[in-house]
Amino acid sequence: MTDTPICPGRPSARALPLASALRLSRPSDTWFKPALSVVVASAAPQLTLLAIGRLDLVMYTMAGSLCALYGHGLPYARRAGAVAGVVLGMTASLAVSLATASLTGSTAVLIAVGALLAAAQKVLCDATRIGPPGHVIFTFVSSAALFAPQRPEQIPGHLALTLGAGAFAWLVAVAPALVRREGPERRAVARALEAAAACAADPGPRARNAAAAAVHAAWQCLLASGRPTPVRRSLERLVVHAEVAFAAPRPGGGTVDPDRLRAWAALTRARGPVPTPPAAPGTADELYGIDAERAARRAPEGRRAARRALLGRLGPGSPLLPVAVRTLAGCALAGYLCAALGVGRPYWAIVTAASLYQANITLSWNRALQRTLGNLLGVLVFAAALPVSRISPLALVCCCLFFSFAAEALITRNYWLGSVAVTPMALLVLEFGGAHPAGELIGDRVLDTVLGAVVGFLAATLVTNRRAAGRVERALGALDRARADVERTGADPGAAPATRDRARRTLTASLVELREAGDTAAGEWWQSALPEQRLLAAERAGHRTLAATAQRRGPGGDTPPAAHAPSIGAE
Repeated sequence: MTDTPICPGRPSARALPLASALRLSRPSDTWFKPALSVVVASAAPQLTLLAIGRLDLVMYTMAGSLCALYGHGLPYARRAGAVAGVVLGMTASLAVSLATASLTGSTAVLIAVGALLAAAQKVLCDATRIGPPGHVIFTFVSSAALFAPQRPEQIPGHLALTLGAGAFAWLVAVAPALVRREGPERRAVARALEAAAACAADPGPRARNAAAAAVHAAWQCLLASGRPTPVRRSLERLVVHAEVAFAAPRPGGGTVDPDRLRAWAALTRARGPVPTPPAAPGTADELYGIDAERAARRAPEGRRAARRALLGRLGPGSPLLPVAVRTLAGCALAGYLCAALGVGRPYWAIVTAASLYQANITLSWNRALQRTLGNLLGVLVFAAALPVSRISPLALVCCCLFFSFAAEALITRNYWLGSVAVTPMALLVLEFGGAHPAGELIGDRVLDTVLGAVVGFLAATLVTNRRAAGRVERALGALDRARADVERTGADPGAAPATRDRARRTLTASLVELREAGDTAAGEWWQSALPEQRLLAAERAGHRTLAATAQRRGPGGDTPPAAHAPSIGAE
């Protein structure tokens, strides 16, 4: 499939939102987990350095401590590997920065390396889908290290500090498994039940798409978990009920009771036993298990397929390539412009530009507004907190820990609100190496923020991403194949229940991917108009097929799904 425009039309720029980009939302249901984790992971190394009088080394331990922010949505079996990979990636990025800083003092070279690292970090984080917080933390650490004085003989010791703090952060990230080993799975299933209840109570395109995404996320979480346990078996059964509720909803709830789904969600999220629901109508017990699919993923062929998929997201035809070019160009231009204006720390401009780049231009514009507002308010908070931090070294450590917690507590409500806390924390880190004039720090940060945001967004508008339309085309083809597979396995009386289940989950994943691809392309500039009617028709057909299979689940049916597909109606 090519990346050419899907249908003819004149490329145009779309209106950019203002108020909606700054509107506060409800906090994440797990906001306290990364907030507490980063505080615990940071406190131990920083207090240790305080005790030995070496707070000047905090930057290197902080690089490892910040790894505790990652992986909180993953089951612990997957989280252990993901956070370990983050620690190694952080250490590798820091090693490149420290080696470069020790070999050259050329600002031009340092900015070029910083921009290259930012682009590579953006692509790798998006391809592996590690996040939040994604690539921004990597870019913050590696860019700051580029402009820190460094000698070659110091590098091994500084990297050892990062690895040591990263190992402690890994322990902090996986330690909750000792208390509640199915916690991430329970939360994912609870979200699926809540989304399915909303869809059952008021079915519509938005609610159905949200429910499909939540159910898909719940299945992926269960597939990535460890060996089956009684709790996970109950969770699988609950996801089946959520799947039936969103796949074949009825206005006002119909045969699906939204209140019962919400009650199950509350019990699943709580610390008590997981509810054990009755069997879904027409469903065989074998359909609750996902052991066959989990085993297939862990088999050599499954691992090779996963590697091929990852390489496909990184290959020459990847839709991530234009975003990488945007990141490289924007970070480099922002850094060089700030250096030309005499800013002593152009890495702040690099980080600002790197933080803007989201899936499309509209989201990047939102982030530019949020980052600018948050940083400008954050420097005022820094000015107020600076006298307190200079009372004593312990006060400085406590201020940094407080702002670390506040950043994670607020950022899920809106990025600009979290930036109000991130900005003083980043500025206070410089105080570990010695006091700096407050006016100079504030002035540099304001200038870097404004220039980084303006230049970064300008690069996003100039580097087009026509491949977003190609992704929609591929998603449409994948959805057609998934629908055909579901109908074929449903019509085959000899098809194994596990095969039918796997086909249905693939169809759900295809619907989620199509919606994500459509939303991404809809917010991109300079491309032909999207085939909205074709997208809607494909989504409706996919949901009709899911509805048919939801009504006749079980190995005993012999009527093709398409024959009994209920009409969803015009929406």
